Amino acid sequence: QVQLQESGPGLVKPSQTLSLTCTVSGGSMTSSAYRWNWIRQPPGKGLEWMGVIDNDGNTYYSPSLKSRTSISRDTSKNQFSLQLNSVTPEDTAVYYCAREVGNDRPPPYDYWGQGARVTVSS
Repeated sequence: QVQLQESGPGLVKPSQTLSLTCTVSGGSMTSSAYRWNWIRQPPGKGLEWMGVIDNDGNTYYSPSLKSRTSISRDTSKNQFSLQLNSVTPEDTAVYYCAREVGNDRPPPYDYWGQGARVTVSS
């Protein structure tokens, strides 16, 4: 059974960097069949796709967040991470990692983490 688990600080101060890690169990991040995404949901709003990293380490980001977002991976630990720079209170959200399978659009996410609540506040 594939499991994804987000981890990281739940409170970040404005102007600082938000950092989260997704640990993958039961699946390989080096398989070409899957891509690994970060998605967030601000309070009272819908899901917002942030970015993705593929099996070769290629990354793609939402245009609205590209300048502040970085996704990386550590295949030896079966983990991928999110960094969001220069955060503001509007970045307060539940942050999810999710596995994408296949090449269909909209992309199908077959496994999700339970979500990590991050509050940006001084």
